[in-house]
Parts: sequence; C-alpha cells; structure tokens
Amino acid sequence: MSTKTTSNRKDVRTLWIGIAFSLAITAAIWALDPLLARIELLPDQGMAWYYWKLPDPTFWTRFSAWGLYFAHQIAFWWMIWYSQKEKSKYTTGLHKFNYWALGLNAAFILLRVVQTHLWYDGLAQDVSIFSSQGSVIILLVWILIMENSRRGMFFGKKAPISKEINRFARKYHGYFFAWATVYTFWYHPSVSTPAHLWGFFYMFLLLLQGSLFFTRIHINKYWTFVQEFTVLIHGAIVAYFQGNGMWPMFAFGFGGIFIITQLYGLGLKKWQHRTFIGIYVLTALYVYNGRWIQGFLEVIRIPAIDYILVFVLAGIFWLIIKAMALFKQKRAKVALSN
Repeated sequence: MSTKTTSNRKDVRTLWIGIAFSLAITAAIWALDPLLARIELLPDQGMAWYYWKLPDPTFWTRFSAWGLYFAHQIAFWWMIWYSQKEKSKYTTGLHKFNYWALGLNAAFILLRVVQTHLWYDGLAQDVSIFSSQGSVIILLVWILIMENSRRGMFFGKKAPISKEINRFARKYHGYFFAWATVYTFWYHPSVSTPAHLWGFFYMFLLLLQGSLFFTRIHINKYWTFVQEFTVLIHGAIVAYFQGNGMWPMFAFGFGGIFIITQLYGLGLKKWQHRTFIGIYVLTALYVYNGRWIQGFLEVIRIPAIDYILVFVLAGIFWLIIKAMALFKQKRAKVALSN
C-alpha cells in the first residue's frame, strides 16, 4: 500500500497507536519487574512444569485470575457476536464495536499488570502449560487453512481444501482466536524474562488484531504476515533462553513454513522468492554444519506437525459442517411435521 492511500485511514492510524501502546506496556512490565522480587517460587521440575506460579495459591490469587479472565473472554466473544449480528462490512474507518474492543483489551491489559503485582498468579496455577501452547499452535494452523485459497499451502499451490471448509474457518475463526489469545494472555503473570516480554508483546499484537475486526487493516496481507512471522522470533527466543540448544529447531522450523507457504502471500517477484530461499538454506547449512541428520530432523519437525494438523483440523471442520447440516435438516422436518 502506498503512503498516499493509507496516511489518512483511521484503521491504519489506530494500528500504529495500538503498536505503540503494546510497546509501552511491554516496557512497563520490564520496568516494574523489580517489585516482584519478593515472590519466592518453587524449583523448576522439568518440561511440563510452569515455573512462574505461587507455591501456595489462595482463594484470591485464583479468583482474581479466573474472574478477570472470564470477564475478558465473555465480553470479547459478545463483541464478535454483535458485529456478526449487525452484518458489518469491512471499512477503512472504525465501527463502534472496534472502539469497544480496543478499550476492553487495553483495560484488561492494564488490569493484568495490576493483578500480577497484587496476586501474581495466572491461569497456569490450575491448567497445563501445553494447553496454552496448543491453543496458539491451532490458531496458526487455522490461519494456514483460511489463507489456502489466497496464497496456497505448498509453494503457491493450494491444498485440496474445499471452499465450504474455508468459509467455515473464516466465519468462526474470531471466536477461537479470541479464546486462544485471551486464554494465553491470562495464563502467564506479567514478569519480565525475555521470553515473557516477547510473548506479551506478541499477545498484545494479536489482541490488537482481534480488536480491528471488520476493518480493512484486519485483512491486510502484510500486517497479518507480521503476526504469523512473530511466532518465529518468540519461539526462538524462548528456546534460546531455556539453554537447551533447541532454538534452531524453532527458528528454521517456523522459517520453513515461511519459505513453503507464507512467502507466497506477499506478492513478491520470483527473484525475491529465490533470494529468501537461498538465505534460508545457506543459514541452515551454516548453523547445522556437521550435524546434517540432526539438522534435517529438526528443520522438518515443526512444518511436518503443522501441515499434518492442517488436514486434521480441516477434517474436524468438515465433520462439524456435516453435523450442523444434519441438525438443520432434522429441525426442518420437525417444523414441517408440526
């Protein structure tokens, strides 16, 4: 998009204000972190253990986290439902529910920081770490299905996913995405490890995207790509600071999805495609020099899982569509018989 066509657009201005707000709150989380030094945590107990939770939770630590989560979640879902009920159209301005959603998410972001400093705990006290990770994985796979009709799945070629499944994914994605982002947001306390800071900034961007539904910027291919690609940075940073040497798997795994799929949605020329592919291959060869088998297995792991999940999730959508159609038929027969 040219500067001329976007400089006066309210949705674009709001996006940049939202990004600035996200950076400011991320900086505030970092600045306030010394106040949490009083919190004593249990020793790390392995991969399935979430370290940042209180050893002795109370009624109020749980109630504050779950109560605010449910309030945030239900309000966000209601706004999505309302926008669809109104049969809203995409616009370069803002609908009234965009203002509501922006205010809602900004308020709960601030409340999350306050809640951390008063009671610390998030949802992690009561649910598995894999539930948070899994919700974001499904969100990213869902995007691959929705974008299949526009950019394809494998080097610009479309996967055999029906238009019916694609329509279903687009119609209902807002509800799942709202759950995945709000749930993950309330899972973690607002502490300032590098992984948490990147994770919160990423969640803020996803909440911002969710607040701009039914605006043109919401479906802008460059902005949506930024959100998909940010998971590469977040995943690599988390793995790097865990010190387990697994950061290349996340960097080149998510990078592989970029090369195989996401690259073809940016409208680039063939020589640009080749340049990105060359950089990816040469960098992977350099990092995995002398560890070819390990490198191959690590590089393909995340793409293989994601692309398998694409067809699993598409199959689930197909079953839901058929079940909904059957239910409608039975209701229609009952109505006719009466």
